[in-house]
Amino acid sequence: MNKDIFLSNSLGGEKQKFIPINDKNIGMYVCGPTVYDDPHIGNARPIVIFDILFKVLKCKYGKNSVTYVRNITDIDDKIIKSSKEKNISILDLTKNITKVFHEDCEYLKCETPSHEPKATDNIKLMIEMIENLIKKGFAYESDKHIYFKVKKFSDYGKLSNKKLDDLIAGSRVDVSENKNNPEDFVLWKPSETNEPSWDSPWGKGRPGWHLECSVMSKKYLGSTFDIHGGGRDLIFPHHENEIAQSVCANDTKAFAKYWVHNGFITISKEKMAKSQGNILKISNFKKKYNGQVLRLALISSHYKQPLDWNDKLMDDCYKTIDKWYSCYTKINKKVLIDDEDLMPLYDDLNTPSYISVLHKLFEKAKDGSIDDKEKFVAACNFIGLLNETKDQWMSFKKSKIKLSEAEINSMIDQRNKARDNKNYELADKIRNELMDKGILIEDKDGKTTWKIK
Repeated sequence: MNKDIFLSNSLGGEKQKFIPINDKNIGMYVCGPTVYDDPHIGNARPIVIFDILFKVLKCKYGKNSVTYVRNITDIDDKIIKSSKEKNISILDLTKNITKVFHEDCEYLKCETPSHEPKATDNIKLMIEMIENLIKKGFAYESDKHIYFKVKKFSDYGKLSNKKLDDLIAGSRVDVSENKNNPEDFVLWKPSETNEPSWDSPWGKGRPGWHLECSVMSKKYLGSTFDIHGGGRDLIFPHHENEIAQSVCANDTKAFAKYWVHNGFITISKEKMAKSQGNILKISNFKKKYNGQVLRLALISSHYKQPLDWNDKLMDDCYKTIDKWYSCYTKINKKVLIDDEDLMPLYDDLNTPSYISVLHKLFEKAKDGSIDDKEKFVAACNFIGLLNETKDQWMSFKKSKIKLSEAEINSMIDQRNKARDNKNYELADKIRNELMDKGILIEDKDGKTTWKIK
């Protein structure tokens, strides 16, 4: 069976067969968080999507043949602004938010990348790249700022598939009297008093956001690598600027070969934004849902498409995971997943189709052999699901229940007495109260039993 991987490449706008530069040394760089505030579900989607792509690449080429780099941006205008608003030092802010980010990744059942560099650990390399760009005539100094000369890079706009004039007109471009041209973007800027700063040939200052990823990707993956990932909002100007400065600094024809971008998350059809007051942070879900539920919800739509978030989506995913745990079995040996079952993931990470495969495997496993159950669990494990034991799943379910077992039994006794007295309105009220608290009751053969919803 053909097990070639296909990916939608934003550079060209079509699905393409993935042909690595070197199948023994595949590189993938994904833009990580800017650590100024707790991550939200919009941040969670690329975390999970590229975690699955990492798994697929390792499955195809071997775990030692894939290097996954995801950066931490710990110096940026947003960070400086947030530290002032929260009245906390930048060091403490970035340290705290980075810790929360790692906890969220663990909650979402994501693997740790091969490397996770911080911007502030690579300032020296950023200064060297800027010096190189100035030397080659692609950058210039103006009032202690360094800018990239966009018009000197003829391929600018190729990723976003728009002309330079259209990009400038349709986007928010920083306006500054220091620039030679409005489309030029900053590589280095002077720091204000009490802002983080580093010594440079142009005075104390800090790097531009776009430069950070160019430097850190080169450090770990080289001047040209296979896959660059991130959200669609990063195509312009961030990824467009990365390409320009990297190609010019490194004397290469290309930066990344494949550009993979995930779609936005909307909340009940509205864009998620602070101005809308509908930001859903990952931490909001932790008390109510096991991380596997959120993970399943995030891959319920194809990564390229928008994902509309609502309560029904989470409830449906919760019920699915709970149902699947009825077939859980511990795997004590290596279980191979059929190539045919994996094909949806090889075909542009089609997670909805793969979830359909899991439903079919579940139907076979629930009345099938131990081998059928192991194959089902292994297929779930492959995308980061059912990787906790059934006891752990049940323990989480019980932790959500605010009633003790004695209180539950007491309410059931009250309901049974109400039924005996033909007070069906009260009996239904008690049943509904239990259901609201996560308890389902069942009447069978004259007995009432209960289980966690």
